[in-house]
Amino acid sequence: MTAIHPAAGLVVPPGHGKTLTTAAQRVTFKVTGEHTPTASTFEVEVPPGFDVGAHTHGHSEELFYLLEGELDVLAFEPLVRTPDRWRDWESASGERAVRATPGTLILVPPGCPHAFANPTGESARMLFQASPPPDHERYFEELMEILGGGGEVDHAAIEELRRRYDIEQLTPLRHAPG
Repeated sequence: MTAIHPAAGLVVPPGHGKTLTTAAQRVTFKVTGEHTPTASTFEVEVPPGFDVGAHTHGHSEELFYLLEGELDVLAFEPLVRTPDRWRDWESASGERAVRATPGTLILVPPGCPHAFANPTGESARMLFQASPPPDHERYFEELMEILGGGGEVDHAAIEELRRRYDIEQLTPLRHAPG
């Protein structure tokens, strides 16, 4: 992909964009910091058994729009941030994690704890935006290198990666393929 001219738009046909794939996730870059200073846009396939873990970003805003499948999602500050299982969290107003279906949109402001996981036997697909770019682009590239190594997930490497990219991990990333 190359930078677009200020007077021209960008059309990314289905199946196009830079795709990164591991057993734990498939991410296709649709719009990057090369194209706009506003937001990176990705298509993300979430396989059965993948749990990104609850986390926050100090300065990034994220938007998720579920296209296919189902995901458990959360986007609120819990009464208590338990370190292992975000699905049990509850907010002061009674919010709990919900099952998102196609058409569900999740907007996550900076500092808001959020998570998604695929507890079903089918892959889910979502459109994901992160602002500002290019931190999430670089993060995904480096995360895919770690997850693509095979064998056990190197949690220490992921923790260091997340620290560098403004991600405070609150509960563990997990991938238990079905």
